[in-house]
Amino acid sequence: MLVYTDLLTGDELLSDSFPYKEIENGILWEVEGKWTTQGCVEVNIGANPSAEEGGEDEGVDDSVQKVVDIVDTFRLQEQPTYDKKGFIAYIKKYIKLLTPKLNAEDQEAFKKGIEGATKYLLPKLKDFQFFVGESMHDDSTVVFAYYKEGATNPTFLYFGHGLKEVKC
Repeated sequence: MLVYTDLLTGDELLSDSFPYKEIENGILWEVEGKWTTQGCVEVNIGANPSAEEGGEDEGVDDSVQKVVDIVDTFRLQEQPTYDKKGFIAYIKKYIKLLTPKLNAEDQEAFKKGIEGATKYLLPKLKDFQFFVGESMHDDSTVVFAYYKEGATNPTFLYFGHGLKEVKC
């Protein structure tokens, strides 16, 4: 199994069990998330409840919660939204932090493609939810989530160069 960690913080952000598609010249990875249900599962063990003492469910919590699989699996933490000015400031800081951690070939590809990726992201800012890894570190790679037109499940966008592949 491959896990993709944040190159800046080491937080786990993705794994190979969630297939991705490269967009914007490989700068962004697009991953489809799914809503799943967590919580109570009713199991019929064949017992006759009327013959049992107590009758009703005795203190069983039947709470069911809907979660997005990627957010739940990697314990992503939602962040406040960005306006255009704040987002541009984040991108500039991110470039400054990430570039030294990349090899020369990846640095060149990242610098060449980040402007196009930023132009791709800017018009969607109002539609995004922003997430970071579990540590919630200030210098984390941001993960973007949004709903494509007519979709019921969210799509996540990752900066591909900001992820490090780790074999488990």
